[in-house]
Formats: sequence, C-alpha cells, structure tokens
Amino acid sequence: MLDRIFKLGKEAAIYGLSSIVGRFLNFLLVPFLTNYLLKSELGVYSYVYSYIAFAFVIYGYGMDSAYMRFASSTELGEKGVRVSVPFLSVLATSLVLSSLVTVFAPGISEVIGVGSANAHLVQYSAWILCFDAIAIVPFAYLRMENRAKLFAGLRLFNIVVNIILTILGLVVMELKLESLFIANLAASFVTAVALVVVVYPLLTLRFSRRLYREMLHFGLPYIPAGLAGIAIQVIDRPILKALTDDDTVGIYQAGHRLGVLMMLVVGMFDYAWRPFFLTHSKDEDAPRLFSKVFTYFVGLMMLVFVVGSLFVEDIARIRLFGGYFIGEKFWGGLGIVPIVLLAYVFTGSYVNFVVGVYLQKKTKYLPYATGAGALVNVGVNFLLIPKLGITGAAIATLVSYIVMAAGIYFPSQRLYHVQYEWSRLLRVFVLGLCVVAAYLGMDLQPMTGSALLVKMGLTVLFIALVFIAQVFDPADIRDTKAALLKMFGWR
Repeated sequence: MLDRIFKLGKEAAIYGLSSIVGRFLNFLLVPFLTNYLLKSELGVYSYVYSYIAFAFVIYGYGMDSAYMRFASSTELGEKGVRVSVPFLSVLATSLVLSSLVTVFAPGISEVIGVGSANAHLVQYSAWILCFDAIAIVPFAYLRMENRAKLFAGLRLFNIVVNIILTILGLVVMELKLESLFIANLAASFVTAVALVVVVYPLLTLRFSRRLYREMLHFGLPYIPAGLAGIAIQVIDRPILKALTDDDTVGIYQAGHRLGVLMMLVVGMFDYAWRPFFLTHSKDEDAPRLFSKVFTYFVGLMMLVFVVGSLFVEDIARIRLFGGYFIGEKFWGGLGIVPIVLLAYVFTGSYVNFVVGVYLQKKTKYLPYATGAGALVNVGVNFLLIPKLGITGAAIATLVSYIVMAAGIYFPSQRLYHVQYEWSRLLRVFVLGLCVVAAYLGMDLQPMTGSALLVKMGLTVLFIALVFIAQVFDPADIRDTKAALLKMFGWR
C-alpha cells in the first residue's frame, strides 16, 4: 500500500513543483500589486476576475473531466478520436463565445458594473478565456498519460511569462491595471499554442457522435456544479462591493491571496489524485488505500494551517523593494487568513470525497453539493458582512466549503464506501485548532525575536502532539521509515 501512496506523493510533488514555484512567483507579485495599484484598482481587478472564473466553467463545460473519465474507454473510439472530440468541441465553442463577447463588450462592461470605459478589459478577458479553454483537454491528456514533467513545465512556463510581463507593464511601462490583463492574455496564448503542438499528432476529423453524447452527459453537470463552486470562491467580492466599496474588496483580496499556501496543497494533490484513484479503484484494498491517503492529506493540510496562521503577519512585514511584502494599507486583511486556510481544509476534503460520484459516473450529484454550498455562501455573506465586514465574508467561505464537503460525502459513500479514520482525523483537526487558538490568545508583536521563537515552538509542539496522539498508524510510520532508509541507501 505504501508504495502506491509514495507514487501518489511523487506525482503530486511533480505536479506541485510547478505549482509551488508558480504560486511562489505569483506570491511575489503581491508586493507589486499592493504597492503599484490603488486599493480601488485591485478591487476592480478582483471583481473582473470573479466573472472570468464563472465564465471559464461555461467555456470548458466539463470536457476535461469527461475526457479523463473516458480516456481508457476503447469501445468508444481510438485514442485520437477520444482526444479530438472534446478538444475540437471546446475549440469551436470558445472561438464563438469570445467573438460574441468582443463585439458586445461595451454593453457587458456596463452590466457587470465596471463601466464602458473598461470595455477593453472585458475584451482581453474574452480571449484569455478562449486560450485557457483550448488548453484544458491537452492538459488533461498529459495527466492521463502520466507526463507530469511536461504538464508541470508548461504550467510553470505560463506563470513565468505572465509574471514577467505583469512586472514590465506595472513598473516599466506604467500601464497600471491594463498590464495584468495583457500579460495574462499573452501567457495564455503562448501556452495554448504549445499544447496544441503536443496533441496535434493525435488529432483527427473523425467525429464519434456516441462518444460526444457520453461526454456531454458526463460533463454538462459540471456547469451548474462548477458555477456553484466558483460562486463559493468569488461571489463574496461582488457582494462586498455592493455592501461596502472597492477599497474594502481590495483589502479582502490581498488577505485572501495569502491563503495561497493551502490552495497550493489542495491543487497539487488534486492534479495527481484523480488519475490515481481511477487507476487503483479496482484494487482489492482500494477503499482502505483511499482512507489512508485522506488521513495523511488532512495531516499535511493542518500543518499548513498552523504554520500559515502563525507566521502570516511576519510574512506581510518582510521588507522588499523599499516597502513591505504586503503594502501597509492592506494589513487590515491579515486577520482573515486563518479562516481562509481552514476553509481550504474542507475544499481538500471535498476533493477526496468525490471518488464515488466520479467512479460511478453520477456527476448529477455535484450540482446539489456545490449548489447548497453556494446558497449558504450568499446567505451568510449578506448576514455577516454588514456586521463583521471582510471577516464575515471569510466565515461565509468556510461555512460554504463545510456544506459542500458534507453534501458530496453522503451520496459518494452510498456509491462507493470508504471507511475513513474519523478518530485520527478528529485528533489532528482539534490539535491544529487548539494550537492556533492558543497563538491568537497571545499578544505577540510581529517580526520580533521572542515572537518568532514562540511561533516556532508552537509549530514543533503541534507536530509532537500529532505523533503523541497517534494520528498516524505506528505500523505505517515504521514502514515509511524503512522505505525512506532503503530509498536513500542507508540500510
């Protein structure tokens, strides 16, 4: 069992390498955004990108997930057909949609509340969406072919191009907000071209109607599910804008971006997880294997939660380029970071729980789970933002992810039962909460030697308590130690 978990960890690490480096580089953009943009400009950027996130779900309409589910279904056509059908359908619909958005951009910009003066930002967004959508099936192809290194390299290439062009636009060309969209468009175009080159030898004009119908049946439920999922992620920005102002949205966005550590862990795991459970679902001990994976994963997520919560104020105050890592005017958003990190723990739980729904092709359950989370998110936002401001918005995100994880857990368990180690999971979860609560109860000054020592001590204490409480099976720990010693030739 451990060899398969190690393989999952290795693939997640390869996928994650691009994410780690990419997220870190994106993280380094924060000083530029918070020092070169006004709070209102960062608010507009966040607001427009919330609509991009919604639109991307429609552009992709679940074709990447459908391709991965049917990639090995030889009875539905040869390999070239199984790649070409979803790729060409997304290519065609994306070109049509982006052309329409380009023509009607002035009206759309008025409808979404950014004004006709920003119609060009809507046009940039349309073609960012087009090229990103074109890339989804080729990226899914690389995942199913276990070409993790090429996948990671292309994603990292996209991020590096985007960041370099953003910095040039902000600092050298002084294009302000427009530079962020131009940089993203250029990076998306180049990445899409590279991916088309990768899949081009497989492409064929032979079109299987049966395969297309099967893929649509599987993929279309991802539209309402995806829209609801995106709503949970970004709907708080428009609500914040309606109930407060652009400055508040900008502060919230800066704080939310600092949850990148946990988002990175969940993202890198998800890239490797779907191909992994599809491959091992027929193994005799698959349910136990998936249970063990979840225990280790939650342990890792809670460690990130503890470290991120303890050290976020110190990270924000790091001196960089004559200013701070996070511009001082955005420090008001730091208090939401622990809540955002905890919310991503439940996002990771949702990613694990989706196994049964995915394996049994019952994607019809996805819209119910994500829809419930989205409705709760909207309701809690309107309830708490007037009272708690951005803290209320962060709490709404946390509550909605809890609802979403619970909503997919129960139908998934009926379809494919996994006996999770709830006692161990509860122990590590409570320990993490207690350590962070203890820190929040202390009056520590950021960036002081004594405070850093206390935070490092609390981190070590959390790790020690995890082992004392036997969150991980002692037999697994012994086997892991032996495997690592053998791997490095130490025994």
